[in-house]
Formats: sequence, C-alpha cells, structure tokens
Amino acid sequence: MKALLRRPSVWAFICIVLAGIFGPRLLGGSPSDTVGAPFARPAWLGASLSSSKTIELKCSGDRVSVLGVGFAESGGPKAENGSAEFDWNSQPPAIFALEGKIAADQALTATVVWSTPKGDFELARLTGREQYWLNLDARDMMFKRSLGLPLIGQAVEELFPSAGRYVLRVNGAHSYTLKLSLPGRRQGLLGTDQRGRDVFALLLSGISTSLTVGISATVAATLLGLGFGLTAGYAGGLTDALIMRAVDVLLAIPTLPILMTLAGLWGKGLWQLVLILSIFSWMGTARSVRALTLSVREQPWVEGLRALGAQRGYILWRHLVPETAPILLANLALGVPGAVLSEAGLAFLGLSDPRLISWGRMLHEAHSFGAFTEGAWWLILPPGLGIVALCLIFMDIGRFLEEKIDPRLGGKDHA
Repeated sequence: MKALLRRPSVWAFICIVLAGIFGPRLLGGSPSDTVGAPFARPAWLGASLSSSKTIELKCSGDRVSVLGVGFAESGGPKAENGSAEFDWNSQPPAIFALEGKIAADQALTATVVWSTPKGDFELARLTGREQYWLNLDARDMMFKRSLGLPLIGQAVEELFPSAGRYVLRVNGAHSYTLKLSLPGRRQGLLGTDQRGRDVFALLLSGISTSLTVGISATVAATLLGLGFGLTAGYAGGLTDALIMRAVDVLLAIPTLPILMTLAGLWGKGLWQLVLILSIFSWMGTARSVRALTLSVREQPWVEGLRALGAQRGYILWRHLVPETAPILLANLALGVPGAVLSEAGLAFLGLSDPRLISWGRMLHEAHSFGAFTEGAWWLILPPGLGIVALCLIFMDIGRFLEEKIDPRLGGKDHA
C-alpha cells in the first residue's frame, strides 16, 4: 500500500478527482451558462484583444446611475447629462448587445442613441406606447439594416470604429433600465466554446462523467467476468465450453459498430452507456479468472474442503474469490482507460446525451462547430489531454499492480 501511494500517478488521480468534485462548485454557476462571446481566446493569450465589459444605465426621474463591470477603476463609465460615457482604447468587442426597459410618454418619441468618435447611430426610435422592451444585437440582420450597416461583416467594427469617447444616451423617456453587454474576444482561463461557455468549467464538469463511465463500466464488467470465469473454471465440462465459446464470439465481433447500434437503440443516457460498455468488456477478465480457477480447483486444500462437505458456493465465495482479487484489481485499473476511450469515441460520434457534459462531447462539438477551421485549439487540446492523462494514470496504476501480482514482470524490484 505504501509503495502504491508513492506513485505519482496515484496522487495525480487524487488531484483529478478533487478537481472534478470541488472545481465546479468553486467556480459557481452552471457550466452550460453563456459567459462570453463564441470562440473567445483565453484571457492570458492576446493582451491586445478586448475583455468582456458590461454597462448598466438606470434613470428614474432626474436621477441617473451608471454601473460598469470589467473596466479599470479610473476608466469606468460615468453618468454625464443623463447618459453613460466611457473611453474605449482596445479592439472592438466580439458582440454588441443592448437590452432593457424604457418608459415614456405615449404622445412623445423616445430614442436610443449610440455616439462614437466618428458619428452617431440611432439604435431605436420608440413612439405610440408608454412602455418598451429592447433586445438589440449587432449580429441581427434587421438591426444592421436599420442602422444602414453592411449585412455581411462585423457590425461591432462600425459601432467601435476607433479609440475614443463613447456615449449611450436615451432621449424623451421618463425612466429606463438598460444593460449594454460587450463580450470580449478573450475570456476565462481556457477561453469559451462555440456557445460562449467557459471551457475551463466544462473541462472540470467533464471529469465526473469520464470517471463515472470509466469506473462504473469497468466495475460492472469485472463483476460479470468474475462470475462467468468462476463458473466456467469450477464447473468445467459443458458449462465451461458454452461460456468460453460465447467469449470467443463476443471477442470476434467488431466492438464499435455494435456499440453504435446499441447506443441508438437503447438511448444515449449515462447509464445506458455504462451498460453497453460493460456488456462488451468482461471477456478478458473472465478468461483470466477461469485460468486461475482451473489451477486452484485441483489443489489439495480445495479437495479437503470438498471432503469436509463444504458447499460449492462457500468454496467459491470464501476461498476462490479472494484468490482472484489481485487479478481483478489489475484488470480493473487497466480496464478503465478502455472504457474512458470508448465513451469519448461514442460521444465524439454524437452518440451520447447532448445534455451530458463530457470530454468526448466537447471534442464532438468542437469538431461540429468548426473549431479546427477557427483555430480554436483551446477547445481541442484540454479535453484531449485530459483523456490522455486519465488513461495514462490508470495504465500506470494497473501496470504497477500487475507487476506486484507477477514477480516475473519486475515486481520484486519495486517492493
């Protein structure tokens, strides 16, 4: 046990488990929440790119207040003449979105004006009602047409033509509450995906899925292999022949097409996936347990137990199962990487629950939404390296346990 705890892979596994348990809670919110613009780069990459900023402008009677988030303390927006004024010195943001509520006189016209160093834009002209709801987005074709902007291209480049003073102003309204969202082109530790979700939060949430599928499917397959292996090895005869021929048939079947077919028939839920993987992963364990059982069942102490009247179930449970424990532990550790890779492969092919966050699903969505063509490597490398790291950790642990079981593999050198 002490030798196992000295393995770096064991401590790496403990760190990954702790990150999967506590990481999403420490970050707060849901990993599915939109936090920035699509394909935003990591915050530490590209200092010249704009970061996310938000401006809230409120007016009630003669009282106007402005709140800015993401600005430097000395460069935040200020309330001047009933408007929000601020300086912009970086590249244009990725998105320009304005939403909120405006209350005005039904007989008068209220306007929302966006002033730039190179001219003004009338974002909205409101008349005929006492209350209005705004939901404007510079990516919308109708919004571009209303401002006379080119339908093809980035409207934010016209709304932020250069560095300088920008003003958001409302005319002819009694009261209003507006929120201007300016998601930047860099966001978070690992950027954002095609939906604007935090990749780092998705990466941490995917740990639980990969570990749940990998460990659960391997445990179920190990138990199946233990049961069939003990039965075949101890009973022998026709039972042994039937079980081993079934093992040969299952081993001869190409696994991936069968997994794809069953995933389509049984559903794409988490536990359906665990069941499918466990059904096609127990054969190697069954062969190992059968071989050990065949060598043990003829031992004198087993014959002595039979002579004393011990039942078959008692011999199997109290004596043969403990004999197979070392092999089961090694197979369990070595089987998890295969289950993790199978889950990732099915998820990459789109055969997993789309509501389920996993590393394979992240790779599938990155491929489907053009992360390769966009050059968004931060969507590809983190989940890919996570899968590789998890597989290498379990392979190292399994190899260590295998060496302890079989001294011919070098177990004595590690004692």
